Amino acid sequence: MVLNWIWIAFFMIAFVVALAQLVFTGSADVFQQIMDSTFSSAKTGFEVSLGLTGVLSLWLGMMKIAEKGGVVDLLSKWLSPLFSRLFPGIPKGDEAYGSIFMNLAANMLGLDNAATPMGLKAMQRMQELNQDKETASDSMIMFLVLNTSGLTLIPVSILVYRAQMGAAQPADVFLPILLATFFSTMAGLLVTCAVQKIRFDKVLAAFVGGLAMLVAAVLWAFSSMPQVKIGTVSTSIANILLFLIIILFMLAGIRAKVNVYDAFVEGAKEGFQTAVRIIPYLVAILVGVGVFRASGAMDWITDGIGWTVRHLGMDDSFVPALPTALMKPLSGSGARGLMIDTMTAYGADSFAGRMACMFQGSTDTTFYILAVYFGSVGIRNTRYAVACGLLADLAGIISAILLANLFF
Repeated sequence: MVLNWIWIAFFMIAFVVALAQLVFTGSADVFQQIMDSTFSSAKTGFEVSLGLTGVLSLWLGMMKIAEKGGVVDLLSKWLSPLFSRLFPGIPKGDEAYGSIFMNLAANMLGLDNAATPMGLKAMQRMQELNQDKETASDSMIMFLVLNTSGLTLIPVSILVYRAQMGAAQPADVFLPILLATFFSTMAGLLVTCAVQKIRFDKVLAAFVGGLAMLVAAVLWAFSSMPQVKIGTVSTSIANILLFLIIILFMLAGIRAKVNVYDAFVEGAKEGFQTAVRIIPYLVAILVGVGVFRASGAMDWITDGIGWTVRHLGMDDSFVPALPTALMKPLSGSGARGLMIDTMTAYGADSFAGRMACMFQGSTDTTFYILAVYFGSVGIRNTRYAVACGLLADLAGIISAILLANLFF
């Protein structure tokens, strides 16, 4: 229901803002821009779904090999003590645990294309266990919040964009992004645990502590490395680990005497079906975001926040980068475009340019993830998923602002 009203609000606010521009500024072409955005966004939604088909087929094929080779079962047994607490609605040792772990691990490495198919696989299994097929279960919501909070140990794409935009040290945002995304994830986890009344015992405390130690280890490893090497090393690590996962899946299949090729093809067939199912949901959310942005509503919000900050006597140096933060929960490609636009206008090494990169890396595309993941299994009632996801985003944004002022 929440997503329903938010989607309606995109259109209603866009209409009011566009009408105000027409009446008070005489901007007659605003409605033309809005209608153009509906067509272009609908086309983008279809193209994104089409583009996902190959990636979904690839990784769902690999997951099928892992499943038949016993990798998923093994991961499920290892992770059962932790995941049975975070996802109490999933039976201990269930196959969903393996897919959840693979999804979260891929997200940590910044491998979005690999994470999505694994996440969809996990959602399909959780839907099989779900009693109400149109209402999100607690386990689904926990999984979605962990995804939307966007814990990323290696923000590969951001480092690449900064290098392309001529940053003197493209990786200088690496450490503050890591800290910001960690705080976002912790906020999302704690809020969702509070709502679901999940009690923090020794296992969950050890998990949070272990995660903190992992982040600290990454910080230590890269803080002692020359800035010029961070981007290359982090990209290499991500690619090596990704290919290593593929090799391990195949070796597991061979060991289990599985026909690896046939298993891959069997899983890949699911990729096309999944891509087709998510088309309407992607088109819906992207059209709503496109209309909201084309109307000028996003600019009005940014200007209003800037005015408020200045009149409170606070530092408003982060405001030029704020459009990236506001767009990120709505659209990853839109936020990416705004990040690049900020670096182009102010310079990649400016405070605003670095701030935009931190906003881009500190959270994930909440509404996109909700639309794709819930849409793939036909969930209509998302309950409190949007609220918890947006609270995690807010924590990431605030952390990014504070850390940017600390580092730069």
